[in-house]
Order: sequence, then C-alpha cells, then structure tokens
Amino acid sequence: MKYYEVNSLYKGKREQKIIKAPNRNDALALAKSKTPGVIISVKETAAPLEDKFLDLKNQIFGAITQRSIKMKDLIAATRQLSVMTNAGISIHDSIKEVSNATVDKTLKEIFEQIDEDLNSGLSLTEAMMNYRNELGDVTIAMVELGESTGNMSESLAKLSEILEEIEANRQKFKKALRYPITVMIAIGIAFTILMVYVVPKFKSIFEKFKAELPVPTKILLFLENIINQYGWYLLIGIIGTVITIKYLIKNNEEFKKQFDTYILKVYLIGNITFYATLSRFTLVFTELIRAGIPIADALDTALLTLDNVELKRKLSAVKISVSRGVSLTESFRDTGLFEGMLIQMIHAGEQSGMLDQMLSKVTDYFKSRFNDIIDNIASYIEPILLAFIAAMVLLMALGIFMPMWDMAQAVKQH
Repeated sequence: MKYYEVNSLYKGKREQKIIKAPNRNDALALAKSKTPGVIISVKETAAPLEDKFLDLKNQIFGAITQRSIKMKDLIAATRQLSVMTNAGISIHDSIKEVSNATVDKTLKEIFEQIDEDLNSGLSLTEAMMNYRNELGDVTIAMVELGESTGNMSESLAKLSEILEEIEANRQKFKKALRYPITVMIAIGIAFTILMVYVVPKFKSIFEKFKAELPVPTKILLFLENIINQYGWYLLIGIIGTVITIKYLIKNNEEFKKQFDTYILKVYLIGNITFYATLSRFTLVFTELIRAGIPIADALDTALLTLDNVELKRKLSAVKISVSRGVSLTESFRDTGLFEGMLIQMIHAGEQSGMLDQMLSKVTDYFKSRFNDIIDNIASYIEPILLAFIAAMVLLMALGIFMPMWDMAQAVKQH
C-alpha cells in the first residue's frame, strides 16, 4: 500500500488528507467517494512517521504470527456469493449474509469492512483491493471480470473452481513433500544425537593419542564443536534468517526481484513455480477472453494473478507489444516462456477465431506439467536424499574408524 496526499476544495476552503491505496487510480477513487467537494490533486507522498513505526511493528510481528484465511472457508464464501448473486440478491446483501455466516474470524472481519466500503460507494473490486494479500490476486482478478462483464455469479462460480484447484494442488504438494521432509528431519535428529552424545566420547580418546587426525575426522570434530558450542545460536540464526527473508520479500522490491529471479533457477522448485504461475495466468486470461474482454484489458487483469516479479516482467511486455499492434502470437514468442508447440496453438487460435479454445489447451498443458512434477516429486528428490544420507554415513564412518585403524596399527607396532 502507498500513501497519497489528496488536496480538495470544499465550500471555498482548501483541505488536505492522506489516503492509503495500492495505486494512484485507487487513491483517486477513494478520494472521490470519501472526500466532499472538488478534488484538486492526488500525488504520492511519504508515509507519516507514526504509520512507519506502526507498519514496521506489524510487519515484523506479522512475519511471525501471520493470520491467514483458511482456503476452504474462502471457497465456501465464494460459492455462497455465487449462488446468492445468481438468485438475484444484490452483491451488498450477499456480502452481508456471507459475513454473518462465515466462521473464519479473519474472513468475517474482511467481509464486514468490505460491506462498509460498499456502503461508502466503492465497487467490490476497489473494496477487495485493500485485502489483496489475504484474498489473493486471483480473487481480485475474477471479481473484476464479473464487474466488467456484468455476470458476477458466473465469475464467482469460476473463481471457486479455480480456488478449489489451487487448494487441491497445494494439498497434493504437501502430501508429496511429507515423505522427504520426514526423512530429512529423521536424519537431522540422528546426526544431532551423534554429534552431541557419541562424537565427544571419541574426541576424548583421539586427544589422548595426540596423533595427526585424518581430514574426515577433523571435519567431524569441527561440526561437533559448532553444534555443541553454538547450537542454540545457530538455531536462532536460522529462524532469524527465515523471518528476515520473508520480511524483505514482502517489503523490499529489489530483494523480491532478485529472489524471484533466483527461485526460477532452483532445481525442482523453479519448475514448480514456473508451471503453477503460467497455469494460473493462462487460466484467468482464457476466461477473460472467453467473456469477450479485449486482449489488452484481459492481459492487464491476468497480470494481477502473478506473484513472481520476473515472470510478471516478461509477461507485462506482451501487453506493451499488443498495444503497439504486434500479434499475440509474436508477443508471447518474444517472452521466451512458451514452447514452440504452444506458440503454434496460440497462432492457430488467432487465425481461426478460436483463441479461447486454444488458450484453454495451453492452460491444460501447463496444468499437466505441474501435476506431473507433483505426482513424481518423490522420484525427483530420492536421488538427492540418498546421496545426502550416503555422504553423512561415509563422513561418520571415516571420521570415527580411520583414527581407530591408525591407533590399532600403532599398538601392533609397539
């Protein structure tokens, strides 16, 4: 959220106030709905000092104790809104009813505030924009689609399907990672126990002989010293690093840009991020095209669903190219994100007038690639786990038994 200084003229008197909004257009819309008189200017300004301290405190504690909406409650609320709007009930009354019915406290507070914002004259998209982090970009994009087409119930129904698919993929991802995470935790506990209770006993034996120790033993003793002397500091450092990274991702644009670029290159995680993001983007873009939204506007809204800065930068160039008269096929080809087969499908869709159908097939392709990775994630991770376990066992064996062999040889010689 940014801060904007709003100058207005009311009954011959000039008034000034500060408004928080995601961008200038939203700030102008908020100013028109909440400020009497004529708006003279809206310009970005620095946050007040007390707000800076408050935001800093909230961000630090929020990184530790962040409240999030349960996806199943959001899906249920979205389906309820879809059914009620389809029955002809106004969106205002539907929001109020959902607010009363939901059991999620965070979601209830959000819908209560949205109800108040609707009363003050804001559109549903503008009201939800203040809760973008909680509701998600996909929700904002589909609500905007419903308002632009006038078919809110259909957009909300489609939104609930998209959210269900996202939640199903998330659960599938968690389930796939359960085995490797369990193995890693077990290895970590076993290694820590060995370092804390077993290695120190051998260390005292090695010190008595005052012999030159082999490299594996030196590494083992070095790790033992770090864990026993600085173990708690190490744990605090790891937790602090995770919190700092989360804070910087959320609040530092340059750091997030570098992090998002790097994460796409990480083994397995990069592919998961890539296919999940592209699948979501093309899904929303397809629905917008199917609803008859102009390509440039559809791209604008679909870009809202992108969280990865690097992918968003590349796909934002598509809108610029399309605005200059370049075909959608060429624009997508220039990003370097789409395979030749997908570019041919998009080209066929443009030429035949069935762009939405071809884009739907592109979405299915990205979805199938994502599902393939998730379904086989154990087979991708197992070689790494086996190599890691083998390295740990080898280090322990060589580190302990090599000096023992040397000592045994020395005893025989005497």
